[in-house]
Amino acid sequence: MRRIGQTNAAFNLIEEGDKILVGLSGGKDSLTMVHALKEQQRRAPFKFEIVAVTVTYGMGENLTALIDHCKTYEIAHHIYDTNTYKIAEEKIRQNSSFCSFFSRMRRGALYSAANLYGCNKVALGHHLDDAAESFFMNMIYNGHLRALAPKYKAGNGLVIIRPLIQLRERQLAACALENEMPTIGDEACPSMRFDVKMPHARASMKVMLGEMEQKFPDLFVSINSAFGHISDDTFFDPQRFAL
Repeated sequence: MRRIGQTNAAFNLIEEGDKILVGLSGGKDSLTMVHALKEQQRRAPFKFEIVAVTVTYGMGENLTALIDHCKTYEIAHHIYDTNTYKIAEEKIRQNSSFCSFFSRMRRGALYSAANLYGCNKVALGHHLDDAAESFFMNMIYNGHLRALAPKYKAGNGLVIIRPLIQLRERQLAACALENEMPTIGDEACPSMRFDVKMPHARASMKVMLGEMEQKFPDLFVSINSAFGHISDDTFFDPQRFAL
């Protein structure tokens, strides 16, 4: 909670009068996030609302445990149904990559749900491990220095926030485990029903960073610091040197 509070203060993620849609997949990250934001509501010296939304893919998902959990802890929760699975059957080719497709469809559904429920912000559950993996994926595979912003405005005007962006994945996993949260795992991923190749790039980055962290135990402390200390005039972008 201390780290989330520091992140919120540094990037002004949550403000007076906000109504925040919390993307609740039911995984360890999103479940920890929705409980953390509910606790932030109690602690904050101002008022804001949170609405948890779970996007379905039209696969007959069983969300009973998640729905009951939200009722028990008085978390406002809605199910937003889509036909993503049916669309994927028509769009995804055999042995094609699926992650970006489902990510775009899920993000679009969350944006639509935010408009439906009158939310001005959307909270996503990305953490520091995600940001580091994305940074190295972009650098190695795309030749682009790019990570995950704590806060940005989408093209439709919604503000996207990442309250967990300075937390480690293992912290979130420990929180979910210690509090016996009813987490939903990979079985809810629609890609498991398709003959598609698994995404190797992010898995490779996770292995690489794990090996680096063994050699340099403070690696993620340094990465978190480096993301906030950028000397962009030292790179090879010609626009930076237009005199």
